[in-house]
This record gives sequence, structure tokens and C-alpha cells, in this order.
Amino acid sequence: MAPSYFLAPIVDSSSTFKDDIFKGKVLFCTGGGSGICKGMTEAIMRHGADAVIVGRKADRLAASAKELSEKTGKTCIPAQADVRDPKSLKDAVQKTIERFGKIDFVICGAAGNFMAPISGLSENAFRTVIEIDTLGTYNTIKATIPHVRKSKGAYICVSATLHYRGTPYQAHVSAAKAGVDAISNALATEEGPWGVRSNVIAPGFTSGTEGMRVMSGNKSNTADGFSNPLGRFTEIPDLANAAVFLFSPAACYITGQVLPVDGGGEHLRGDFFPYPQSVLDPSSIQKLLKGKL
Repeated sequence: MAPSYFLAPIVDSSSTFKDDIFKGKVLFCTGGGSGICKGMTEAIMRHGADAVIVGRKADRLAASAKELSEKTGKTCIPAQADVRDPKSLKDAVQKTIERFGKIDFVICGAAGNFMAPISGLSENAFRTVIEIDTLGTYNTIKATIPHVRKSKGAYICVSATLHYRGTPYQAHVSAAKAGVDAISNALATEEGPWGVRSNVIAPGFTSGTEGMRVMSGNKSNTADGFSNPLGRFTEIPDLANAAVFLFSPAACYITGQVLPVDGGGEHLRGDFFPYPQSVLDPSSIQKLLKGKL
């Protein structure tokens, strides 16, 4: 009888880190109204930080900020802004400073994704993803860096593992995330002498997120038939734990790194859909494809 397959546990950060590790700290998070970045924000708040979440949709931001405050007992405020617009980001930063007086941590997490072949990808669609992911990361850093220097704080940029190999129908996102990695690495070298650290978290396929919905075509997020050394898809708490660690004093000598959080899946990753059939016959995955924005 074959041995059973190991399934990694899902662990809450409170089982490892002190509750007050971020007491008195302030987090500024783009994309914090939902998904991965909301989960990261919640974890960091549970360990003592107050937070500002930034996004385009005011209603969702307000609801998420209220929920995060109630869950953690800390203060979370919404700041509506578009990361593609430097002025709106600067206004969000100013709102943060007026309320909390400083910024210690920044998560650059605003992102966009859909599936499209290069041959069917409009120039506008490609540009839009670059503007949200890559330019949005740059704009966020530019707006916050004077305050993060003062606090000798840290950045986390949210990337992906798609560009480690050629991933069909993801040229736009792969290019954007490669740029995010490069910006973070340069930031680490430029700002290290000022006491600022910058690292990247690269999620694998993550259950319960918009990215997973896009890639799976609304199929179940269960890992049936999915090859992964640790037996399951990435979960948001896995990414939240990585963020808590990278912002913690335990990571004070870690900067300029890209940390995949994927259960080792990238070492075994094949294609998420049949290859080469899906490339030769795009109609076979038509429901997943979107060529224009």
C-alpha cells in the first residue's frame, strides 16, 4: 500500500509571532481591499499595527477597512486612489500622515490579470497591466519613500512565479511582474544605506483569489491532480505569514530577495491547461481568454 500524500498544514501567524511585534507601526497597503493583500494586512494588524488600505473602489475599501478594524482591534482606514495616478497616491499618503504621523511598512500589491495570447492581446491591454503592476509599484514607492526613510521601514512587493518560465497567455503579467522584481531589487540596493529594506513575495496559485478564478475558469480550488511537493495550493495565510516575517525584526538582515511562497510547486510546474492543444486551438479555453481592455 502506497504511503499517504503529505498535506502541509495552514498555520496562523499568531502561533509563531508575538501579538505586539508591530505595536506602534503603520502599514500602507495598495490592493488591500481584497484577496492576498487584505489577508496580509489583517495579519500585520493582528500583531499590533494600524493600517491604511488603498484601492479604486471606495465602497469595497470602506467595508474592508471596517471589517479589518473589527477583527483585529486596531485602526484601519480606507484611502481611495489609483496606483496609476501619482497625485491620488500622494493624497493617500498625505491622509496616512495626517492620521498616523508616519509610515513604517508598505505593501505594493495592486495588480491586474486576465488570460490572452500575444496574438490577441491589444496594445492597450498590455499597457494597462504594466501600468497597474509595474508603474503602480514604482508610483507607490515614490510617494512613500520619504516617510519610510524616516522610519527606517520596509517594503514588500507582491509579484508572481509566472515569469520564471514561459507561461502561455500570460505575457503581459509576466512582463509586469518581472519589472516589479527588478524595481524591488534596485530599491534594496539604493535605500539600504538609509535603513530601508525591500523584498518580494511571489505567490503560487492561491486559493480563493481573483487570480485563481481567472486561471482556473471558476473551477474548484481543490488540488485534485495538482502536483506540489507540499500537497496543496497556496493559501492566503501562507502569504500573510511570509509578510509578517519579512516585516519583523527577525528579517532585519534580509533585503533584495524574491521569496516564492508556492509549496515548491514551481519546481514541478507544468502548464495549467493542456499544452500544446490550448495554444494551437485557443477555442478550447475560450472562456478564459480576454484580448482587450
